[in-house]
Amino acid sequence: MAPMDPTAPPAPMRPTSQARARRRDRRVYLGGHPLLFGLLAATRGRPVRRIGGTLLVHGAEAYREALTRLPLDRTAAGTTGGAARSALAGGGGVLFDQEGGEHRVGRRDLAAGLGAAGVEELRARWQPLLVRRLEPLARGGEVDLVELARELSGTVVCALLGSGSDPCEVARAAAEAAAASVRSHLPGPRRPGAEAAAARAAGRLGDLLGGGRGAPAAAGAGSAVSGARDGGAGEDRLAADRRSTARHGCGPDTPERAGMRGHGPGPAGGALAAMVAVAAVNTTVAALPRAVAWCADAGLWEQAGDAALRPALAAELLRVTAASPLLPRVAAADGTVGGCPVRAGNRLLLVARHAADAHRRDPDALGPAEPALSRLVFGAGAHACPGARLASVQLADVLAALAPYRPVVTRARVDRGAALPGWRTLCVRAAS
Repeated sequence: MAPMDPTAPPAPMRPTSQARARRRDRRVYLGGHPLLFGLLAATRGRPVRRIGGTLLVHGAEAYREALTRLPLDRTAAGTTGGAARSALAGGGGVLFDQEGGEHRVGRRDLAAGLGAAGVEELRARWQPLLVRRLEPLARGGEVDLVELARELSGTVVCALLGSGSDPCEVARAAAEAAAASVRSHLPGPRRPGAEAAAARAAGRLGDLLGGGRGAPAAAGAGSAVSGARDGGAGEDRLAADRRSTARHGCGPDTPERAGMRGHGPGPAGGALAAMVAVAAVNTTVAALPRAVAWCADAGLWEQAGDAALRPALAAELLRVTAASPLLPRVAAADGTVGGCPVRAGNRLLLVARHAADAHRRDPDALGPAEPALSRLVFGAGAHACPGARLASVQLADVLAALAPYRPVVTRARVDRGAALPGWRTLCVRAAS
């Protein structure tokens, strides 16, 4: 046996216990939609479970099959495209109801803008922000990670769209637009006046972004929320959206921004900008604080401080927190999912967190899930989220900045009205 090198750093320890982290994270699901997530938990014993005309899809292979092999109706009521058409009073071809070539062009442009070079450009925006926002930890103070995630996501959105608005104001408006419209995409009774409230909230967001009029912006907001919940499938149209708005932004016309240019300003441009903002802000604000809380509760800071393990840890934390846990879909034709017959018009609730084994398998960078499984939280096939790289790099940078402090959670309050399961407040302090 070779002698140990006394100068070598100690090997990262495995997490001691993740039960506390799992208990805390469960609160975000039960706080916002207890009945819905209680139903999902009760039916997850089978890969596919039918309840009337709805199929609950939990298994990894069935989930992948539904997204890649089953024809899906992109304009049905309760889907992303259907919500867009409804908000536009019967219009179409503006948001998420595209098929074929237009769909492929949009995704290609978005993927180019969020490739390696584009993400590196965005990192130059958020890294100084992390230093400034986390400075109170060095003095023994607290940091609210929800506020940090809000400013971080707003900064990214403003950079992508070339907006000169205050990033925190943009992020708050995007969160309000999402919260006002998300319930129209979930099973259950509709709240009176929900559509009008969504239109007003999206109008405020459109004004901040320099977008168009209220009604089209509302469509962008409502549909983008569903897109975020669809684990990235709703971002199919974000490429054309970002392309539309970045042309009119400020700053140099970099190659990354050149890939996101397109339509001129006006009502559609306002909707597209609002959609980008809503999707980016709500996924970041939901995912980042939950991932950090899990890391703190499970004792994963040694792994977070190891540059070699950190990317795997970020992927694992994104897998178990699954910011977009549920994908509502409607079948466009007869078929099968997981061996269960599906009829045209059947509703499918695709449970991303169960497909990725988030409910059973704890995160561990020393024994991570295979990439094919962990990436399911970002969708699959043609509907895989082009923002996966951005999310992973962003979380890894946050973990790297926090690791020297080994922070602990001091206060946590669930956001019961948020579009995606998350915290309203999540405060941390450096370990003493």
